[in-house]
Amino acid sequence: MRMRYFDYAATTPVMPDVIKEMIPYLNIEYGNPSSMYSIGRKNRKAVEESRAKVAKFINAKTNEIYFTSCGSESDNLAIKGIMMANKEKGRHLITTKIEHPAVLNSCKWLESNGFNVTYLNVDSNGKVNLAELENSIRSDTVLISVMYANNEVGTIEPIESIGEIARAHGVIFHTDAVQAVGSIQIDVEKLKVDALSLSGHKIYAPKGIGALYVREGVKFSSIQHGGHQENNKRAGTENVAGIVALGKAIDLVIKDFDKYNTNIKQLRDFYISEIESRFDDAKLNGDRFDRIAGNANISFKGVDAEQLLLNLDSYGICASAGSACTSGLATPSHVLLAMGLKEEYIQGALRVSFGLGNTIEDVKFLVDKIGESLKKCRRF
Repeated sequence: MRMRYFDYAATTPVMPDVIKEMIPYLNIEYGNPSSMYSIGRKNRKAVEESRAKVAKFINAKTNEIYFTSCGSESDNLAIKGIMMANKEKGRHLITTKIEHPAVLNSCKWLESNGFNVTYLNVDSNGKVNLAELENSIRSDTVLISVMYANNEVGTIEPIESIGEIARAHGVIFHTDAVQAVGSIQIDVEKLKVDALSLSGHKIYAPKGIGALYVREGVKFSSIQHGGHQENNKRAGTENVAGIVALGKAIDLVIKDFDKYNTNIKQLRDFYISEIESRFDDAKLNGDRFDRIAGNANISFKGVDAEQLLLNLDSYGICASAGSACTSGLATPSHVLLAMGLKEEYIQGALRVSFGLGNTIEDVKFLVDKIGESLKKCRRF
């Protein structure tokens, strides 16, 4: 049975050209980039070339890019690192109720260590209210952290407007852009973003590599202690193969950006149209227009999403009931709760996310099998 993968928001396959680029740094050019001998220097050069690619990709300076192991580590380093380094200004930060667990749990850790957090509400589409955000800023507010695009429902937040508010009040602004990178053209200068997190395995690089942008002049502390790597901000021998892979993946993203996203958006819109025309009780979650190209989160009233996913899996279909980072939890989606969805819709939420391997024929197959699976679930 052929597998049809519709969970690109959880992770992507590694592209062949990316694998080819990283292989030499696994078995030939395997030197430690901190070493003085030739293969060490070659690794250092490769690391810095990839750093320059990441910087150019988001219109940052090379010395503002720090390599990490993933988006979650980047979020932790940004939020904890900035708050810990700026305690003399204050102990208050602002975020939203729909953030990724890496952000929310970093905030909870800070709260347990004497910091104060304001969690902003969102509207029924998952968007932040800018007036509420600005009214939440206090004299001791150090940081605002709002994700660029939501990982469950795909809604794009008004990041440029938030950046303007933060800059006007002298507050540092961080955005988790893990889902946005590759789907939205990002310019940190235009957006007035002071820190930004991204992850390789969302853009066809391997798992285990991420990056953090922090604007030059913004103070932040290391949260991982050891050696002097990454300008003394992230201890540990660099994952050279992963860093090289991230650089190559970015090359490919830039090359095919418009073509890729146009195709993915067509698949997404076709899927949403087919689902809404065939199932009266289907409800699209998230903003219909301000959403990343590959995301379609739709609830089916009165259906258990886990049972629906098991039925789809029997047809070789991979999809999700929400974020991969919250799967396995018995609690309902914190994102859909914050958006005010009724329980009968929350439990039936199916997230489908599209990528390079999908075709219109695959989407038609998916819609047909969703119909068959819904019948089974409702009989059960």
